[in-house]
Amino acid sequence: MAGIISVEHINPFLLSAQQILSQVCSIQTKVGPLSKDNLCIDGEPVFIMLGVTGEMSGQVCIVFDLDVAKDIASRMMMGMPVAEIDDMAKSALSELGNMIMGNAATLLSNNNLRIDITPPTLGMGNAKLTSPNMTSIKVPLQYESGEVKLFFLLKLA
Repeated sequence: MAGIISVEHINPFLLSAQQILSQVCSIQTKVGPLSKDNLCIDGEPVFIMLGVTGEMSGQVCIVFDLDVAKDIASRMMMGMPVAEIDDMAKSALSELGNMIMGNAATLLSNNNLRIDITPPTLGMGNAKLTSPNMTSIKVPLQYESGEVKLFFLLKLA
């Protein structure tokens, strides 16, 4: 039965992102206002796309402004300064996506919803990504140095 996702389906992703950012990066976030928004990435962002398959399908996109991406990559690398998003920083950010999604899959599984995730795809720069049969839901996670935006393009299988 295909269906539209609800807040109860998004909450495990948000909880996971908050837990991972706290545990791995020592970042305490608060959830900003949820909105339906086209996934339009502009400016000089860094973004991680991860696919979802199983009882829920679609994509989750994690978007950072360039300075936020550098800050998070630095924190993941034990404070090593990150002046540019090089291969090491890309690897760290991609792993952050894996950790968030893997933890979310576990939380969803505890609620009897089974999903698998695809390997992360990391992109940089302007992009417009849309999915014709899914509404994009945007949720910012705010912290003292900026925000991490999560876009959910998901539907129940």
